[in-house]
Amino acid sequence: MGYILALDQGTTSSRAIVFDETARVVASAQQEFEQIFPKAGWVEHRPMDIWNTQLACAQKAMQQAGLQGRDIAAIGITNQRETTVVWNRKTGQPVYNAIVWQDRRTAATCDRLREQGKAPLIKRSTGLETDAYFSATKLSWILDHVAGARAMAQAGELAFGTIDCWLIWSLTRGAAHVTDVSNASRTMLLNIHSLQWDDELLELFNVPRSVLPTIVDSSGLMAQCDASLLGAPIPIAAAAGDQQAATFGQTAFAPGEAKNTYGTGCFMLLNTGAEVVESHNRLLTTVGWRMNGQTHYMLEGSVFMGGAVVQWLRDGLGMIQHAAEVEPLAASVPSTDGVCLVPAFAGLGAPHWDPYARGTLVGMTRGTTKAHIARAALESIALQTVDLVQAMQRDGAAPLCELRVDGGASNNGLLMQIQADLLGVPVVRPTVTETTALGAAYLAGLAVGVFDGLDSLKANWTVDARFEPAMGIDERGALLDRWHRAVERAKGWADA
Repeated sequence: MGYILALDQGTTSSRAIVFDETARVVASAQQEFEQIFPKAGWVEHRPMDIWNTQLACAQKAMQQAGLQGRDIAAIGITNQRETTVVWNRKTGQPVYNAIVWQDRRTAATCDRLREQGKAPLIKRSTGLETDAYFSATKLSWILDHVAGARAMAQAGELAFGTIDCWLIWSLTRGAAHVTDVSNASRTMLLNIHSLQWDDELLELFNVPRSVLPTIVDSSGLMAQCDASLLGAPIPIAAAAGDQQAATFGQTAFAPGEAKNTYGTGCFMLLNTGAEVVESHNRLLTTVGWRMNGQTHYMLEGSVFMGGAVVQWLRDGLGMIQHAAEVEPLAASVPSTDGVCLVPAFAGLGAPHWDPYARGTLVGMTRGTTKAHIARAALESIALQTVDLVQAMQRDGAAPLCELRVDGGASNNGLLMQIQADLLGVPVVRPTVTETTALGAAYLAGLAVGVFDGLDSLKANWTVDARFEPAMGIDERGALLDRWHRAVERAKGWADA
């Protein structure tokens, strides 16, 4: 049998899942790691924490499955996107913490770029909004604020990478400095038309070409794991950003197919095939994947705070002890009783793109309880997704017939019912909700022949639950109106 080891490096934890040749989960391991908040709006990770937890999870999953390195046909990697690492090529040591995708420290830099009239150039070349979310301004910040970093970069002594790149470097003990095209498309340095690093953007962000990795396909032999780490020189045969991998795992291979992932954030991707579709409603145009020389593009709506809202209820407010407790707590009341939560803790993503928006809780009375706030938290996740769907439809996407969902928070039945009610279409949850890791396994397995082709992968997709809308049009309209009024109150709250 051919086994695939999927490494799923997320924002709050690292995971490893072993899949067999039928795409069945054989074993898995997961470890959380520390979130670092040096200042308001700043979010960092220690790159060595990311690497050490990911390696430990890979070793543990293989051990649980009773497998040796020689039993693994390939490794597939999927990762939190945009998070930026810069390290010394000679020592392999990071020069600074990883700056996480949620980090807002470069918002003022993006403001200046817009004031200088650079946003249209960036959008035209990269398909992205000029926002601190992406890697380019994070990379520039590290080069400008770490003593000696810019001089070292110009001397060719430093390497930059998103998390896929950092893991491949670490897995190969520095033998490979590569990134896949889907992750490259999130840096704000890639021209999505030529699929090459863009000289004009490198000059704009003052990034030396010498720090950049080589761009490779999302599926294909790109490197070999050092034998000392997992017991054999296992081929690394796939890498893809987490949302692109989840789209592949949901088998949304054809233009017009879409999925929504409920992870730390919420990310809705619509496959547009070989066509680069420019959004006029502040969605992102991004690369889905490239395999066998063929590129699939996506329209994407990015919500910064999805399942992380529940984490905030748990860790920030102490309202619940475990994330699973939010569902019965929220279900204990029939409505929010007018309470509305806008979870703009890291600003607002699509379609608003307001880095200065902040979390807002409105509509409370003396009768408000933690159950109302818990239900408002779940509603906020679903309402942000409605905004994405409506933006896609304004961009010309066909009306949704159903929404395929995945990610940890998709296991919350009440949230999925609320989502169906607010969208007015069925929400369909597959049997395997860990579609991010599954997508990485599919991409790797296709590269080494463990999986036959796309048709066989589609045959694996099965429904676990289907949530039918049960809310009336008037009630839905009233909730959406209240939501949009609350969003306006959250915008621009923090000083520039």
